[in-house]
Amino acid sequence: MDVIKSLSRAARLCLVGYVALSVLFTTNYYLLSPLLAHSHSALSFSASPWSRFSTSIEAKKNEAVLKPSAETSLSLPVDLSDALWPEDISASEAPLFFPVSELVHRLGMDHATSTPVQEATLLSKAFSGALHPTRIIPFYYRSTGLVDPDDVTITTLVTRNRFKVFRQLVERYRGPISVTVHIPFPSHASLASLAQTHPSVVALQRLHALYMSSPLFSTHVDVHLALSPFAASARGDGGDTTDEDEGEGEGGRQFNVWRNVAKLFARTEFVMMLDVDFAVCTDWRGALREAIDLARSTNTPNGEQEQTSSTTSTSGDVMQRLREGRAALVVPAFEYTNLADGVDQRTFPTDKKTDPPKVSAFHAMWAAGHNSTDYMRYFSIPPGSGEIYRVAEYQSAYEPYVIVSKRVSWCDERFTGYGANKAACLFEMYLSGVSFYVMADHFLIHQTHAYEEAARREERKYNRKLYADFKEEACLRYLFRYAHEGVLHTTRGFNVQEECKKLKGIARIATQLLEHELKAK
Repeated sequence: MDVIKSLSRAARLCLVGYVALSVLFTTNYYLLSPLLAHSHSALSFSASPWSRFSTSIEAKKNEAVLKPSAETSLSLPVDLSDALWPEDISASEAPLFFPVSELVHRLGMDHATSTPVQEATLLSKAFSGALHPTRIIPFYYRSTGLVDPDDVTITTLVTRNRFKVFRQLVERYRGPISVTVHIPFPSHASLASLAQTHPSVVALQRLHALYMSSPLFSTHVDVHLALSPFAASARGDGGDTTDEDEGEGEGGRQFNVWRNVAKLFARTEFVMMLDVDFAVCTDWRGALREAIDLARSTNTPNGEQEQTSSTTSTSGDVMQRLREGRAALVVPAFEYTNLADGVDQRTFPTDKKTDPPKVSAFHAMWAAGHNSTDYMRYFSIPPGSGEIYRVAEYQSAYEPYVIVSKRVSWCDERFTGYGANKAACLFEMYLSGVSFYVMADHFLIHQTHAYEEAARREERKYNRKLYADFKEEACLRYLFRYAHEGVLHTTRGFNVQEECKKLKGIARIATQLLEHELKAK
């Protein structure tokens, strides 16, 4: 009996121990591990070999608390010895696989389930308009936060002298951000061959310090690198030129390439094309998501009927057009009339009800850039109305900050430097049939900073000529495309009719195509 009791007691102890171990394992596996993984930086998710940092993420985890914005330090060493800048930009060893078509599968011809294409080759073609050598590294950092497909991702671009203001944008928005970070980097070089004081190495260290400075980065921000050798700092002959304006007029400011990169890798249906030096003052993101939910619940039907310029648009109609890539929502942009008042974002108003500060339309001296927003009408609409009104008088220099579907056209990548680059993006959107609608309750305010005026003057001369040629090319493409489709006289072709008639070199061709289509009908 004693033996039986001893065995029974031992069995009970084993059972209790097993249960205890099971509880501990289950708790760790299903609860603690996901929480810890969520709290870590997204470095472990990055496919880039450059993300193997010598600094322990665990050791830095407790330091990643949200603090008031300040210059990020360079105290985080980075081991970059295993990251090579390849001589052949298409020599990537990481392929992307494309599955066979359903038809091939049904016919029994699928002798291979997928076909590989080298990642670097695909990216080189995707951004073939870029100055080469330019290498794109997607998801250098990848956020760990959950992403709702119907959310709005801010797509922006950052150079290494704008890290501080980028942190402020992350702190204010607290939503998904897809950012292209330009790092000047010498061609035909490896990081192992560069001194730790080389500007390219220092820039990567600063970027890492920035990303680790707040958990908001690992929760919300996807970082994509654009590496190119076009700035003098890439050659390393000027020391740490952190405060220089990127590109130095040598073609380094490939703004439209960087915009396309950020848009391509955004993980939501809607994107906000925003410059990093604008403060997100109102909750246009929440307003848009509410409007999308409302439109979905009311099941707004599709339709080609366009709102007239004098009519306030219904939310459901605009949301449907937005999702289809036929509408862009404009968030009006302002700046302080006394530029010194626009330095500290913490003093900016956060709703339209606040007594208006001394602000004016952004870059009011260049009226063509934003006047189509119709600021008089904007201020005539009472706060809290939720009103959306259509832009009545578009012109080709119009370059507002817009929320669009990822389905809209891409930015022409020939534009480098200041002048016309964003206007070209919006011009092609307009020709493709996109209408602009202003969100009357919302606004952005520009944070004051110095401009490199000499470089801007030179680059605008080049881009002025390029933009004139681009408008003619774009008009020809859309005129012939819509003429062949027979839609020039529909609402889809209305924007092409109106805008392309304004161009002297295209007006006669536009008239002939319109007359030909009418006769054909």
